[in-house]
Amino acid sequence: MEKQGKSSGGVEFTGFLDKGVRFEGTLEASGVFRIDAEMKGNLLSSHSLTLGEGARVEGQIEGNHVVIAGKFDGVIFAKGRVEIQAKGVVTGEIHTPCLMIEPGGIFDGRCHMLAASESTKPLTIPIRAAHSDRESSAAGQ
Repeated sequence: MEKQGKSSGGVEFTGFLDKGVRFEGTLEASGVFRIDAEMKGNLLSSHSLTLGEGARVEGQIEGNHVVIAGKFDGVIFAKGRVEIQAKGVVTGEIHTPCLMIEPGGIFDGRCHMLAASESTKPLTIPIRAAHSDRESSAAGQ
C-alpha cells in the first residue's frame, strides 16, 4: 500500500485531491500532484500529474508527465510523456511526443505525436534533393 503523500517512485507529492472530493475549476500545480477525486475543469502542471484509479476527470490537462490510472475525458497536452495504465481510460485527444499504453489501458480518440526534435525536417529535405540529383544525372547520361 502506498504511503499518503508519496508516489510509487518515492517522490513526495506537492499535493493531492483524495476520493470523496468534487472539484470544478482550474487547478495549477508546480510539483508532483495526484488526483483521486472527481474533477471538471483545467489541470495545469509543470511537473508530474497522476490521475489515480479513483479519478474521474473531465476537461483539459496541460503538463509534462501525465499518468492516467482512472478515467479522463477531454484533451491532454503533454511536453513529456503520457502513460495510460492498465485500469486507465482516456476518451478524447492527446498531444504528446511519447504515448505509453499498458495492456488493459483504453484510449478512444485522437493522438497527435509531436516531433521529438527538429532534426526530422533537415533529414527529409536532403534525401529528396539527393534523389532528384540522381534522377537528373541519370537522365543526362
